[in-house]
Amino acid sequence: MSEGKRMTSSRRHHLKSLMLQIAANLLEQEVDDIIAAKEAYIAEKCAALNLSGDQAALMEVCKKLHQAIDKIDEERYDTQVKVEKTDKEINELKMKVIELAGVKKPALKKVRMSADAMLKALLGSKHTVNMDLRANLKQVKKEVKEEPAEAVGDWRKNIEDKADRKKMFESS
Repeated sequence: MSEGKRMTSSRRHHLKSLMLQIAANLLEQEVDDIIAAKEAYIAEKCAALNLSGDQAALMEVCKKLHQAIDKIDEERYDTQVKVEKTDKEINELKMKVIELAGVKKPALKKVRMSADAMLKALLGSKHTVNMDLRANLKQVKKEVKEEPAEAVGDWRKNIEDKADRKKMFESS
């Protein structure tokens, strides 16, 4: 399909229904194949029983069937043990891969919590001591520098004093 042409909805619906029909037919065929394979396996492994004869012959057939059942149970147990062993090895290898890759730690979030609240969260109801860190600090008194109140009108006097100094340097 070119970029300019779009498929109509009826055409798309028709193609979708065709694909679903083909998929349903394939599933039915697959189920039929599985049933046929099971029947062929059973026919191959289990021959038809001949139950005609006397009691001794039937007892012999029963013994053979019990021996076959025991053999199959042993094989099933062995394969089950092998599967469990390989599953255990797979889990161990997965753990090694995780250890080698390293566990990513999530980013920690900032939590604003006072020391009292933190101790209360850690220790629970056992926490009764108030941890006021500011109480242990030394008290520092601030010295207030008092500036003379004449600072505003003082500039003229300073100019006159400087002029007097200037005269001192000029006269010498």
